[in-house]
Amino acid sequence: MAIAKLKADATEARLAGVTLPDGAQWARAARGDALARVRAMGLPSKRDEYWKYTNPSDLTAVDAPSAALFDGGEAPLFGDKECLNIVFVDGVFDAQASDPLAGEGIEIMRLCDAMAADIHWAKDLYGVLETRGQVPVERPLAALNTALATDGVVIHATAKVAKPIHISYLHADETSDANLHNLVKVDAGAEVTLLETGPGAARFSTCLEVDIADTGAFHHVRTQGRDHERRTVTHCFARVGAESTFKSFTVTVNGVLTRNECVLDIIGDDAVAHVAGVCVGDGKDFHHDDTVFITHDALNGESRQVFKKVLRNGATGVFQGKILVKAGAQKTDGYQISQSLLLDEDAQFLAKPELEIYADDVACSHGSTSGAIDETALFYLRSRGVPVRVARNLLTLSFMAEALDEIADSALADELRDRLEGWLARHG
Repeated sequence: MAIAKLKADATEARLAGVTLPDGAQWARAARGDALARVRAMGLPSKRDEYWKYTNPSDLTAVDAPSAALFDGGEAPLFGDKECLNIVFVDGVFDAQASDPLAGEGIEIMRLCDAMAADIHWAKDLYGVLETRGQVPVERPLAALNTALATDGVVIHATAKVAKPIHISYLHADETSDANLHNLVKVDAGAEVTLLETGPGAARFSTCLEVDIADTGAFHHVRTQGRDHERRTVTHCFARVGAESTFKSFTVTVNGVLTRNECVLDIIGDDAVAHVAGVCVGDGKDFHHDDTVFITHDALNGESRQVFKKVLRNGATGVFQGKILVKAGAQKTDGYQISQSLLLDEDAQFLAKPELEIYADDVACSHGSTSGAIDETALFYLRSRGVPVRVARNLLTLSFMAEALDEIADSALADELRDRLEGWLARHG
């Protein structure tokens, strides 16, 4: 009882003085419902089952911890790729740096404009998948984002979109605290690629809701900013229709705290849903958490979870992944692998893989391993004249290859490999 009161008091302290963003009646109702969900659940603490490996206090504190600005001197990611570019600085839309919100096969606008309209398809999606994703595991920080998000992007793909949509999240204020919420609706037979890059803010919360109709396809590649002191929490909720495809990949370097949650609901037969990621962490202040929940509720569905973490100097990595196969979801193929490469004895990897299966004709597997550099492979490379530092970096890149192979666009995958190789060379 005392614990429940402490949690309720902490939640009310965080919400004290909160003013919900304005909008049309349906938008105000959606935000009000989300705020009620937060109060009913309470904000997370380390006593919660799915937060026992990660301390959420920086994410739930009344004031955002400050984060020093960082400039690595590198060219912007995906700068050579033709994209529709959208820029937010500390959660505020930068119209001058952004391209016109228009494109062939796509309808796109800012969230604040969509939620000011009395009639808009966003009404049927905003907060809807987030609400569904609260069962069986509560995700109060996602509901908090739905309540507080001031802006974001609303994307409706009506055909195969040639150019990726690239959202850049820039950080310019050391004390910024930003909440952005993006919606993506993919029509039958349509296809779209969403790129997200950058740190966003000192404390940054994003929520992405994706509704993919039958035979649609959604590709997502995200890189999380290099700022050493940033705190980030992200949520992705997706509803995957028949014969449709969902693929999401995230690469993370630096940061004090990163928590990425992905909740996928496969509701159509013959659907494919892949979520993967790579993180490289250096230092005892680095903490990275991937939490994934995939539900199979249709025939012949395929899901893959592939996560690789490279950790050194006291860095901590966490993976919590679950595959739930409901009764009747026969012929399900679910694959889950989480692995860490610990480059010294101070780093640690905490894993909680889960399978829950109620169908009898499935092929589901999970595995989790931690280990050091393969000394035999290292000796082989050294014996052929490869310098030890270069050899270690080659083996580290090889370790991450399975996750990077999940990216459908080979050019994007190659650019990320090059950036990771550069990071390793600087930190070797």
